[in-house]
Amino acid sequence: MQNFRNYYLILGVPKDATADEIKKAYRRLARQLHPDVNPGDKSAEDRFKDINEAYDILSDIDKRAQYDQFSKFWKQKGFQGKQGVRLPNFKSWGNSKSTRKKPAEEVDFSDYSDFNKFLDQVLGRRREVRMATANDAPRAASYEPWSTASKKTSYVANSREDRRDMDDREIRRDMDDREIRRDIVDREIRRDMDDREMRRETVDREIRRDIEAKLTLPLERAYSGGTERIRLEDGRSIEVNMPPAMVSGQRIRLRNQGIGGGDLYLKITVSPHPFFRLEMSDVCCELPLTPSEAVLGGDVEVPTLDGLVRMKLPPGVTSGKRLRLANKGYPTGNGDRGDQLVEIQVLIPKEISEEERELYEKLRQVESFKPRQDLSV
Repeated sequence: MQNFRNYYLILGVPKDATADEIKKAYRRLARQLHPDVNPGDKSAEDRFKDINEAYDILSDIDKRAQYDQFSKFWKQKGFQGKQGVRLPNFKSWGNSKSTRKKPAEEVDFSDYSDFNKFLDQVLGRRREVRMATANDAPRAASYEPWSTASKKTSYVANSREDRRDMDDREIRRDMDDREIRRDIVDREIRRDMDDREMRRETVDREIRRDIEAKLTLPLERAYSGGTERIRLEDGRSIEVNMPPAMVSGQRIRLRNQGIGGGDLYLKITVSPHPFFRLEMSDVCCELPLTPSEAVLGGDVEVPTLDGLVRMKLPPGVTSGKRLRLANKGYPTGNGDRGDQLVEIQVLIPKEISEEERELYEKLRQVESFKPRQDLSV
């Protein structure tokens, strides 16, 4: 179609497309080809003009009907100076709303340089300036608006109603253009807001940071838990409610106490105790006894994490023997507790009183225990 603009093809719609489908296709293409979206792109600018021209014709019911009626003559011979056939005059030529009937007349296609110029004249798309030909002379008295006896004429096909139609189309196109620009601006605003939000989230992630602090506690505090005041490396001092039964190596998470809303992790270290020693969930200790306590046995007080408790010694207990205090060990975390293991240590006094010396002398004379009697030497 060398001389023919296929407006349906330009908008990418079928010939039987509805007005709503044409409008949607135009708006979709206008958003893609709008000069604001494609600055400096000559090809996009030309296509944008083409879709506006196509929409200008196809969005108007009467113009579209005329376009569909006359476009079938796009292969008509006679354009570009070739002698062509004459067609019957079309009713209400150049004025789709006119009811005035024109007398029958013939049209010579050689008057038009190509088919587009013919459609321009028919549809009133633009001004057509042409030189009179020999064919014009016999029609000098014609009542048709394109006929004239002068040698040169300038003709505008639009009547007053056509101009109003064109004004209405210009208003609609201007409204569509403003709506497209508004959509473009809205997308730019949303994209800018999304970019700012992404940058803010990135900054937040960079600022928000988890930190770790070390906390050393005595065994009694680790066992009981409770409130602890902690001074951090950044100078802050916070009060923390610690859980009971903490052990070395345990990490306690404190939400939102890190940097920028991050978390604070406390790494617990339980300091060695001078008396108690942890073996898994058991608490071990060494209990010193005098020789008489070890020989005679009886009740003695034993320190535990819960305080002093009384334990019954069997007679004749020796150093190294372990006695068990059930459920006096360390909590396991599942509601159970270990045991406390008491290891006996019989100690010999280095200094004694005169009275004790006399008693030991008497004991040596009467004692029957001979520990070296059975030596295998």
